[in-house]
Amino acid sequence: MPAIVVAMDDDWYLQAGSGARFDWGPTGAERLSSAVACVVVIDVLSFTTSVTVAVESGTRVFPYAWRDASAAAFADRVDARLAVGRRMATPASPWSLSPAALRDAPFTPRLVVPSPNGSSISAAAGGSTVVAGCLRNATAVGRWLARNGYGTPARPVAVIASGERWPDGSLRPALEDLLGAGAVLSALRKRRGGLLSPEAATAAACFETTPDVVATVTAGASGQELASGGFPEDVRIATQLDASDTVPVLTNGAFTAAG
Repeated sequence: MPAIVVAMDDDWYLQAGSGARFDWGPTGAERLSSAVACVVVIDVLSFTTSVTVAVESGTRVFPYAWRDASAAAFADRVDARLAVGRRMATPASPWSLSPAALRDAPFTPRLVVPSPNGSSISAAAGGSTVVAGCLRNATAVGRWLARNGYGTPARPVAVIASGERWPDGSLRPALEDLLGAGAVLSALRKRRGGLLSPEAATAAACFETTPDVVATVTAGASGQELASGGFPEDVRIATQLDASDTVPVLTNGAFTAAG
C-alpha cells in the first residue's frame, strides 16, 4: 500500500482527512494516487462498462493507454486479443470497446482494451489498488470497498471520473462519469458513513438527486453521440443500474473479478 500523504500548504488538492475523494482524468488520478490506498476508475461510455462486461464472462482485460499501432504489439506480448474501435470490428476481429459487441463476440480468455481515458487513469494510479467502476456495478464496488477497509482516512479511496476529450486534447467533463462516480461514492457512504470530501460528497449528491439517471445519461451529450452513431445498445447496457455484482480489480496488469 502506498504511503498516505498528509496535505501541506502546497498539496491542497489531495482532499486530505477524507476517506473518499473525487477528481477528474489522468492528471487527477496521478495527483491523488500518492495519497490514497485505492483508485476507482469511472468511464461509463464505455471503458469501465466494457471491462465489467468482459470480466463478467471470465476474460482477463489488459488496459492499454494508446489506441495506435503499439496496441497490437502489446497484445502480442501478453498473448491477448485486441479490442478495436467500434467501427473497426470485423468477423475476424469482433472484439471492440462496444459493450454490446463484447457480449456478442466469442469468448476470449485475454483481451487488450486500448483507451486514452480509462486506461490512462489506470496507469496513472501508480501503486494504488485499481478498480473499474460504472453504473452497472456501482453498489457492488461500494460494498467491496467497505468490506476491504477502504474509504477511511487511514485507507482512503479516490474515485476518478474519466471524462472525454475535446479535439484539442483538453478534458471535457462528462455527465455520465460524474453520475457513475457519484453512484459508487453514494454506495460507499451508506456503508462507511460521512467520510467524503466536499468534492466526493457533491458527486454523490448529484447521483442521489438525479430523478432518472438512465434518461439523463441517454439524453446527455455522450449518450446522444453514441446513439446517433449507431450504438444505442451500448448506452442501454451502460445504464443498467446495478445489473452486475462483478468488481474488476487490476491484478498483475489485467482486470479480473475480485474474490
